[in-house]
Amino acid sequence: MSDLRADLLAVAEWLRDEATPAPDRKVLAAAVRTSARALAKDAPGKSVEVRVPPFVAVQCISGPRHTRGTPPNVVETDARTWLLLATGLLTFEKAVEETRVMASGSRASEVAQWLPLLPL
Repeated sequence: MSDLRADLLAVAEWLRDEATPAPDRKVLAAAVRTSARALAKDAPGKSVEVRVPPFVAVQCISGPRHTRGTPPNVVETDARTWLLLATGLLTFEKAVEETRVMASGSRASEVAQWLPLLPL
């Protein structure tokens, strides 16, 4: 949890104000990877795949396991949107409505139950 907090705090100013210069790619990657892996740890399973290209893809949420090809339940977004979701600065529902998140499959929206990971 301390790594998650530190990594999210490192990008917090940029998340709160888009006019702030973007963080260094290494800092951004750490925040995305740490937070996505925290989701996978908090919601263990393999029924939904969360993708934040080019940084990470994790499987989470218990239920039927996916093993080959494209998973039936996928959540995909960009790094900034993911971090906004992880910190509670954006809701999953609003992100989907604004097409900032692609959520396909009957179980993809279950990710919302596990967000935010660490409110800022």
